[in-house]
Amino acid sequence: MTFDRRKFLGTSAATGAAVALTGAASTPASAAAQAPAQRQHTYAFTVMGTTDLHGNVFNWDYFTDKEFDDKAHNDVGLAKISTLVNQVRADKGRRNTLLIDAGDTIQGTQLSYYYAKVDPITARRGPVHPMAQAMNAIGYDAAALGNHEFNYGIPVLRKFEEQCDFPLLGANALDAKTLRPAFAPYSMHRLRTPHGRDVKVAVLGLTNPGIAIWDKANVQGKMTFPGLEEQAAKYVPKLRSMGADVVIVSAHSGSSGTSSYGDQLPYIENAAALVAEQVPGIDAILVGHAHTEIPEYRVKNKATGKDVVLSEPLKWGQRLTLFDFELTWSKGCWSVAKVSAQVLNSNTVAEDPKITRLLSDEHRKVVAYVNQVIGTSTQAMSSAEGPVKDVAIIDLISHVQAETVKGALAGTEWAALPVVSQASCFSRTAAIPAGQVTIKDAAGLYPFENTLEARLLTGAQLKDYLEFSARYYVQTAAGAPVDPAKLTNAENIPDYNYDAVYGLAYDIDVAQPAGSRISGLSFQGKPVDPAARFVLAVNNYRASGGGNFPHVPQAKQVWANSEEIRNTIIQWVKAKGTVDPAQFASVDWRLTRAGVPVF
Repeated sequence: MTFDRRKFLGTSAATGAAVALTGAASTPASAAAQAPAQRQHTYAFTVMGTTDLHGNVFNWDYFTDKEFDDKAHNDVGLAKISTLVNQVRADKGRRNTLLIDAGDTIQGTQLSYYYAKVDPITARRGPVHPMAQAMNAIGYDAAALGNHEFNYGIPVLRKFEEQCDFPLLGANALDAKTLRPAFAPYSMHRLRTPHGRDVKVAVLGLTNPGIAIWDKANVQGKMTFPGLEEQAAKYVPKLRSMGADVVIVSAHSGSSGTSSYGDQLPYIENAAALVAEQVPGIDAILVGHAHTEIPEYRVKNKATGKDVVLSEPLKWGQRLTLFDFELTWSKGCWSVAKVSAQVLNSNTVAEDPKITRLLSDEHRKVVAYVNQVIGTSTQAMSSAEGPVKDVAIIDLISHVQAETVKGALAGTEWAALPVVSQASCFSRTAAIPAGQVTIKDAAGLYPFENTLEARLLTGAQLKDYLEFSARYYVQTAAGAPVDPAKLTNAENIPDYNYDAVYGLAYDIDVAQPAGSRISGLSFQGKPVDPAARFVLAVNNYRASGGGNFPHVPQAKQVWANSEEIRNTIIQWVKAKGTVDPAQFASVDWRLTRAGVPVF
């Protein structure tokens, strides 16, 4: 496959497309033998897909500095995916396959962080991003933009785009001034067949409208992100008119039809199934963003009655989706007769040594970086019980945030207001050891690239905020047995959308229905006055509407910075030298039933 980036950038405003050729070219299409009219020829090909790779090349966890493992013994990384891809290509024939991705590529591990911030790809004569190197070597044909592509700013994303040998697609990522595509909306690929003309496969890329909220600081005034259904309805007929025999959508958008940001945007966050249902002419959708595993999901299009096949491979390179297509040649054209999907598990294969050799130097640099000692801790701390108990390691996050905001507000009109702080159990495996503390220990508390803000809220609004957060717990009657493993994540709420607020004391009565669980809310030993004003130290994801928590997105911002919270934690540990939980940790919230503590 070849992709002339300079030519595309010079013509994208007019054409809005990137064209790529894929497959063997030993026999010109015009010379392909035509079958007798009574014979029906068929052609089969496979589209492989990944999504939410989040900076994973190796089967390695940089936060624990050891091989990745989880309860299901999944493996991660592009090195494993490469082996699966090689097997599929050997089985199907290299010319009968395409490989695409559905976004969230350059953020998530310390490997991706290192080449965005420590040794940035944007520097003069800077390095090539490890994800670009790996994906180029594996031979990706196209990739959709994910929302996390924008975390490090547009310059880093543009440099990554420049380093990729394949197009980054985003039909609903528009230039804010011209409203024209800021990236290639689609790519077109030709597959050579033993009979009939080439099969033309169009890949339409769609990204997440939530970028406008989650990365407002990076995109406001520069880019805008309309809805997926709207842009698919615009481009799919165009692709068909251009002769596409098959249309595949690569969508960084889940299939649930829900939005974490409520009604703050008029566009649905997880719209992949809606696209399938509402836009005729789509054969398959590679789904991303939701971090779930969906081997095959069929949605009937309202206009045509035809099934659209959706598949979402599990995050981080744990799975590879295969869309298998069967086409028939009749009356001078190809038509799709059958589509099916499945996922392959990357833990069934070894890492591709070609990929591990290619990036061994980058891997070693990052391992050395994360193992730098930055301080000591007087005792060990763990997040294992963080979802159900007020633990010191989560207090550490909030304490650093609160202290940072207090320092920033000194000398301002807000300096006299009390500062409280929100934090989540972002990882149930985060730990600070007794003794030496390294960068990986501190960074492991906060695996996201969130930044810090300060917003003004009243006591009543904080109560609402906590009630909303407490939906996370499964209602459990007083006296009923309690299984901690089954007490959390009600309504499939992820851990990162449950907040504890540091600086306030309160009980959460899990026997009560959601919305009536917070009692005894106090500040410094006194009941919270509903009219009292507080400064909430809050991450930019929550402040921008992530999780759809009440009040915060509309609250007055009194301070913000662009420093990632995990870097703030690292710098705080370096400055203190010693981490002593006795100086910041206390049990201020607890789970109860009828006034009796659950634990």
